[in-house]
Amino acid sequence: MGLLVSIDNGGTLTDVCATDGMSTIHAKTITTPHDLTECFVKCLEALSEKISGEVDLPKLVGAIDYIRYSTTQGTNAIVQRKGPRIGLLTDDDALLSGAMNAAPALFEAFVGDCIRVVSPAAASSATSELVMAVSKLVSSGASRIVIAFSGAEAVAHEKAAKRALYRAFPRHLLGAVPLLFSTELTRIGTVEQRVWTSVVNAFLHPAMETFLYNAENKLREHRARKPLLIFRNDGNSTRVAKTVAIKTYSSGPQGGVVGGEVLLKHYGIPAAVSIDIGGTTTDIAVFDDATVAVADAGHIEGAPVSIPLSAVESIGAGGGSIIRAEGGEILVGPESVGSAPGPACFARGGTSATMTDAFLALGILDPHSYFGGRMVLDRERAARAIMAHVGDPLGLPLADAAEAMAAAYHGKIAATLKSWAGENPDATLLAFGGAGPMSACGVAEMAGLKTVLIPKFAAVFSAYGIAFSDIEHSYMAELVRDSDGAIARAKADLAEQARRGMLAEGFDLEECRLDYAVLTKNGSGYTRAKLNGQLDRANIETWLELRVTKPIDKIALGGTESSETRKATPSGIRKGTSDLPLFRLEELLPGDWHDGPCLVEEAFFTTHVRQGWRFVVSGNGDLFLKR
Repeated sequence: MGLLVSIDNGGTLTDVCATDGMSTIHAKTITTPHDLTECFVKCLEALSEKISGEVDLPKLVGAIDYIRYSTTQGTNAIVQRKGPRIGLLTDDDALLSGAMNAAPALFEAFVGDCIRVVSPAAASSATSELVMAVSKLVSSGASRIVIAFSGAEAVAHEKAAKRALYRAFPRHLLGAVPLLFSTELTRIGTVEQRVWTSVVNAFLHPAMETFLYNAENKLREHRARKPLLIFRNDGNSTRVAKTVAIKTYSSGPQGGVVGGEVLLKHYGIPAAVSIDIGGTTTDIAVFDDATVAVADAGHIEGAPVSIPLSAVESIGAGGGSIIRAEGGEILVGPESVGSAPGPACFARGGTSATMTDAFLALGILDPHSYFGGRMVLDRERAARAIMAHVGDPLGLPLADAAEAMAAAYHGKIAATLKSWAGENPDATLLAFGGAGPMSACGVAEMAGLKTVLIPKFAAVFSAYGIAFSDIEHSYMAELVRDSDGAIARAKADLAEQARRGMLAEGFDLEECRLDYAVLTKNGSGYTRAKLNGQLDRANIETWLELRVTKPIDKIALGGTESSETRKATPSGIRKGTSDLPLFRLEELLPGDWHDGPCLVEEAFFTTHVRQGWRFVVSGNGDLFLKR
């Protein structure tokens, strides 16, 4: 087995995790938003240095079996509305109104007035009206155009339009505007879901394509043996050329979901809620029977789409969230300082107060060990920012101001969990992300939870979760209910598509697992059931789905025991507003325990064990905290 590498590109930091099946190593680098290829390469350089003591990319790349990669670029582009203007061409005013009303703000940002409605006759016969409509959309500023027709003949009409439009606007011409035909992307779901899936995909496609192919080309320069794999929001991976842009949306948080499901099942923990705290947001997921709920038809910023999405909620509270006092109250976010200029303590020109500054002032963070010792923090700048924006306005000294910031910050996160936690008081809080372990006890106390699990790879946990993904494709065929042998014909067609698809990935179908399911329309969504060989004759829209999976080797997990066998000895004292015993995670053994208040730290995260809590190290090297 060669090296398996997974990379999670976040808005502030980019994480990498690598395993050879027995041991696992990890590293971080600062995200370079001006050129994501730069931090992609820097992650590999950091990994190379950790493995061999020097930066030797050809040697590292030659040892890699697979690189799986996720990026927040798509999610950030949608949140920030940074992308191309999309033209929408349809034959139905009602379809247009439905799409606009489903997500008005997003429609205005993505499409605006770049819309044209042609007559049904033009849609069915591909007349000059259709060509003129596309010309007007291009003239009005559309750089990509979605064609979405309505009715039972939508597929046939879009195929006819495709033939006519490519005759009028040949794709080989310089400056040709890309056309996306909605029924080629998806045929399942409501017409509004089909339209929005197409519009979002068209919006994300250019930037994702440019960056991902640049990253893959970098690997080719160093003689990579296999293509770059993209981790998707369904929890599995495919090569760049087989990835649809919309499937990259929210793929980073999905890595944390996959990692959480693996770890909770490993420990036999059925009920849990996770907080993935980064620099800008906290992503929250609820685990029932160690599994996060998945909507077959999800929503993106309120827009209905026909792709499955896990139930992950994001709130504007992270280590870089701007905290200030207004009207006698402390407000947290949602604005963030990002990686540039960053918190005041980064000494990169930032002057806003953040939770990172508060943790530094409280002595929870050490200015010289932050980010593996590669970034020295400035405590004086942090103190000035805290006093200017919180302490002085509220008449509080530095220590009290920093504590008040922590209470407001933890309270904002806990407020989202409190209702669920009240119904599940014995559930576990799974805390990860670079800032998650520092806040785990504070959030748990305010939410009413008594058990916390901190993974040993908490700081790179989304990258860690990506390492449990397989290569997977899915294919769908509509079942004709009044036709004998519909299932057999659909299975044969899907199996042939799967054979060709996996061959493009470099695998024979015999190496893969095939899972069939029947999807039956249920309101605006679908119910999924295993294929039993039967198809009732009710006049309901039904599809056969084939998921074909090529398993990849996974990270080996350690023991599940978490009994207390030895009281640990601190490796030092961290001085702050109070002196806290300090433990190094890499020096602790399974069964080691100690009471709070204290700190448990590794290169990229710090766990704050508060008064009234006790930590113990599990057989897998993770931390369990009990109140």
